Amino acid sequence: MLRVRAALMSPSWRGFRTFPCAAVEVKNEPILSFTEGTPERAELLKALSSLKGRTEEIPCVVGDEHVWTKDIRYQLSPFNHSHKVAKFCYADKELINKAIVASVAARKDWDLKPVQDRAQILFKAADVISGPRRAEILAKTMMGQGKTVVQAEIDAAAELIDFFRFNAKHAIDLETQQPLDAGGSTNTTIYRGLEGFVAAVAPFNFTAIGGNLAGTPALMGNVVLWKPSDTAVSASYAVYRVLRECGLPPNIIQFLPADGPVFGDTVTSSPDLAGVNFTGSVPTFKRLWKQVAQNLDTYKNFPRLAGECGGKNFHFVHRSADVQSVVTGTIRSAFEFGGQKCSACSRMYVPESLWPEVKRQLLDIHKDIRVGDPVDDFSTFFSAVIDDKAFARIKTWLDRAKSSPNLEIIAGGNCDDQKGFYVEPTIIQTRDPRDAIMAEEIFGPVLSVYVYPDNSYKDVLTLIDTTSPYALTGAVFAQDQSVVEEASRVLRNAAGNFYINDKSTGSIVAQQPFGGARASGTNDKPGGPHYVLRWTSPQVVKTTHVPLTQWTYPYMG
Repeated sequence: MLRVRAALMSPSWRGFRTFPCAAVEVKNEPILSFTEGTPERAELLKALSSLKGRTEEIPCVVGDEHVWTKDIRYQLSPFNHSHKVAKFCYADKELINKAIVASVAARKDWDLKPVQDRAQILFKAADVISGPRRAEILAKTMMGQGKTVVQAEIDAAAELIDFFRFNAKHAIDLETQQPLDAGGSTNTTIYRGLEGFVAAVAPFNFTAIGGNLAGTPALMGNVVLWKPSDTAVSASYAVYRVLRECGLPPNIIQFLPADGPVFGDTVTSSPDLAGVNFTGSVPTFKRLWKQVAQNLDTYKNFPRLAGECGGKNFHFVHRSADVQSVVTGTIRSAFEFGGQKCSACSRMYVPESLWPEVKRQLLDIHKDIRVGDPVDDFSTFFSAVIDDKAFARIKTWLDRAKSSPNLEIIAGGNCDDQKGFYVEPTIIQTRDPRDAIMAEEIFGPVLSVYVYPDNSYKDVLTLIDTTSPYALTGAVFAQDQSVVEEASRVLRNAAGNFYINDKSTGSIVAQQPFGGARASGTNDKPGGPHYVLRWTSPQVVKTTHVPLTQWTYPYMG
């Protein structure tokens, strides 16, 4: 049994001390198999069939008003860009400002609402996504973002559900964290939302991230302007509708697809900006940060800036490593979802003694990787990359690898955008460990490998730490415990999520809260208990029960 102070449950807290509240038990959502004959597979196939050839119309939503502007856009299926998955429109500056005004007007009542009531919306939404709406959201993630069955399941179902359930639990638990009392007085912390609005800017690659970027600040009493990614509008809108259907009032989260610079310019110029919750590229986050700095004198508060910006994630292999674990972990980390994960392994360091066997096993698996349509062929390992911009960026790296004397493509290297934005899984060996391909983020199915002399592994650890500006995820494969300990020391600041004898991807909410520092972001660790505190502005209240009767102190006598 938890005891929560009444001060935190209601604005009329005076005269009360504690409030009994049942402890909330939360577990990670099970990942379904979708094997032949299972009910979840049948439901998913039905949902996918209903989306084929269909274009969903998605408006901007401000309050309860569905708004269409003249700036019409389309979300294309990445593996079949002739299919317009969704028709939507960009919010213009006028509509964004209208959303800001409506949000700020709704903030006070929402912030005063008991946290248990706000948490119940997320608990209910998690149950709905776990049950009747699971197939719909998975299907829209597959069709619109090109995810395979398993990648959609671990993202748009399991991770999103976990975000909602665990963050709701953390919000309730937070209110039990109270200061000490002293003789004659009691002290209470009230966890208020931020004064103003939060701008949530979401990426395409995880449906769950969009739901979390908007949902968690709202849970903590904030009002939010949610800008979904153009290439994830369909699944994001489905999540938004679930939240509304589960009791989220109008104007708490505004759903606003928009041109990035227009949205950024508008929200950062508002005096009511209270925070930016961001996942995306480093240049975009830096632009938003600079705009906030330039406008600092106009704000009522110092805005909170939380950002996750990707990585150049590493697998370090020592000669004592288990080769099969290295190979299978690297294949999954580098190529699942076409390498379009912030945590994907894109650089690997292998000792000369293991390289022949590692290379042989990599190439053997590479021949069996199926790249194609994840909807019609469930044996697909990964599908097309997200859009024409991603395709062109990755193709530039492949062309560079084909012409550079330092680089050798040992597998893959081809791409084709006739029907979809397809890029082969590509493995490149480099002779120069500081080549740009080992330092810069590619965000595609491209793995670069540097082979080093066995006895130089200590130098390689330093090389890993200093080659790239990012510090998101990394893995060390070694059975020699002394090497693991040394790598952990040298690479202490090189990764926010550090894996020992495991791949660099696959963090699970509440098990491995996620985030990195350096150019990878502000390392706020969504999925952990401290993340909810980021979106509060605590107030500490001291109540004295014994009147003060004199102004002098004993030493003055």
